[in-house]
Amino acid sequence: MPLPPSVEREAIHLREVRCRGFRRVDGLWDIEGRMTDTKAYAFDSRYRGRLEPGAPVHDMWIRLTLDERLEVRDIAVASDDHPFPNCAEIEPAYRTLVGTTLKPGWTKLVMERLGGVAGCTHLTRLVQELAVVALQTIMPLRSRDDAVTAGQQHKPAHLDGCHALATDGPIVREIAPRWYRGKS
Repeated sequence: MPLPPSVEREAIHLREVRCRGFRRVDGLWDIEGRMTDTKAYAFDSRYRGRLEPGAPVHDMWIRLTLDERLEVRDIAVASDDHPFPNCAEIEPAYRTLVGTTLKPGWTKLVMERLGGVAGCTHLTRLVQELAVVALQTIMPLRSRDDAVTAGQQHKPAHLDGCHALATDGPIVREIAPRWYRGKS
């Protein structure tokens, strides 16, 4: 169901984020994201000159390459459009994520390594979004292909990750009764 109607209004800013997950032939996974920001009006940029309506203020890409354990094996970053001439200088900093593993606490780790002046606000937000896309890409296929959750000794990380998957709620009671912690 869409949002309820609003009053008459004028579009000013558009941010588009597109993320995709891929299974590679070598057994690894590529999770790619692109973030673009555009304005509906022309404006003068101190460093880029006149930007016409729809011209990207930001056009940034990230590719995470992960293994089956959700370890970051590689990362590629590209900033095609950005507002300041030194924005792209920060791209190599994202290599500090190579060797980390997507697991609870990963977002905090990303912020510790790449928050504030250690990173780019837009790229850091995008890499955090890619972690969610990675789980949406990899985990269902692992569960289907390998029955990875059968006999699992530790609670799956996605449980208690949102309201719907609370371990004391009806969904977990139905789909993962082993991990249900509510009233019987």
